Amino acid sequence: MNLPLPTSSASWSRLKIGVALVSLACAAGCTTVGPNFLAPKAALPSVWSLHQQAGTASTPTLQAVETMWWRSFGDPTLDSLIQRAVDSNLDVKVATSRVLQSRTARSIVNSASMPTLNGSASVTRAGAAPVARLANSDEVLPGVQGSGPATLYRYGFDASWELDFWGRTKRAFESADARGTAAEANRHAVILTVLTETAANYVQLRATQATHASVSEVLALARQSLQLTELRRKAGAATELETAEAAAQLGTIEAQLPELEEQEERLMNALALLLGEAPGTLSEQLRTAAPIPPVPAHMPVGLSSDLARRRPDIRQAEAMLHAATADIGVAEADFYPSISLTGGFSMNPLSFGSLGDWDSRRFGIGPSLNLPIFQGGRITRTVELRKAQQQEAALLYQKTVLNAWHEIDDALIAYGSVQRRRSILNGTLDNNRVAYKAALARYKGGAATFLDVLLTQRGLLDAQTALVRSNADVSLVAIRLYKALGGGWEIAPAA
Repeated sequence: MNLPLPTSSASWSRLKIGVALVSLACAAGCTTVGPNFLAPKAALPSVWSLHQQAGTASTPTLQAVETMWWRSFGDPTLDSLIQRAVDSNLDVKVATSRVLQSRTARSIVNSASMPTLNGSASVTRAGAAPVARLANSDEVLPGVQGSGPATLYRYGFDASWELDFWGRTKRAFESADARGTAAEANRHAVILTVLTETAANYVQLRATQATHASVSEVLALARQSLQLTELRRKAGAATELETAEAAAQLGTIEAQLPELEEQEERLMNALALLLGEAPGTLSEQLRTAAPIPPVPAHMPVGLSSDLARRRPDIRQAEAMLHAATADIGVAEADFYPSISLTGGFSMNPLSFGSLGDWDSRRFGIGPSLNLPIFQGGRITRTVELRKAQQQEAALLYQKTVLNAWHEIDDALIAYGSVQRRRSILNGTLDNNRVAYKAALARYKGGAATFLDVLLTQRGLLDAQTALVRSNADVSLVAIRLYKALGGGWEIAPAA
């Protein structure tokens, strides 16, 4: 409904009073439809089950989780790599870009609550209309004459403002804001993944270098054994079979080196990729072997009540549930009429010289009402869809929390098991060293065959490589536990 703008002062006063009454009615009677969001309570135990086992050097404790947990490994190189990864990783930059996109989307939604004002101007040249004549005749119809060409001018503006009586725009902004929070949480999850992948690849690199050193050590022993058998064969104390077995053992051990070197290069390239750098960039820095980063004596796991605040995936699932709840309100608002205040002003002069002629003005102002009467069930089905999506989001939240609980419990169980295995392997390695030395001494003295030397040599190599893998497993499980606890993303600058 559009009404001409009154010209008298009294009419203007009545119009102002009417607009004020409409605004007061909106302020007093406007309501926000749809359910209000209530943050769900994460179903978690009161305290973690630490699964403490005898024979473990590092024990979990219920102390607060360290934000910069990687520093507990005491490796400055690892600290440097992680900081560089957070600053330069491309996945983190993509996630940051998505956060900025979500903020822009939220601003776009918020703009819907603001009045709009559009200006327009036009100049139209109209051609002459033809003279009306009788059919098959040159006789002109009486009273109907053509007009000459004319130039039409128009300029002005139109304004409109939709009143948010039912909170539709408010719910839409609430949903967009929640999705922005979800984008932030997703960025934190990406940062956490980059942190743990960098730490895990670094541990695996140092483990590969330690395995390479162990293989090289046993390889040196195999060369000595081959030299010994050749000397004994020349002296008639050993057979050609023993020499061939020693050479075969040497070749088998030496064949492991190319694979380890390849693995070392791939791990350095994997770290370079996490840092957003070209292949081979870290080779000079990481080529020199270093010990596997050891775990701390105490592993703080914090309180279960803090998990929902730390774990980015739980924060993201909660935000998406919030957005789904707000979307119900957006859909339900479509059941109600929408009311807009509209107005327009234009000048329509008859010539260029009279562009500012006040007598050529046109005005229009008034409210407009849009009432949904029949929509074929579209609005009802949309509300049903939004409610089903909210139920799905609630289930996904529950699943995310339960999955986090399982990850932490599994990591705590594994943390004790890998340490017990490492303790056993330490004793096994000591026994294999003693067995190899005894077999070699007996062989030199002629009291044992070379087969005894080969078997103990292989056992020594297996025990050494198994212990290296076990040391790495302890550190890798610690990293997995830190990831499950959800800490570390706080060090990244805000997007």
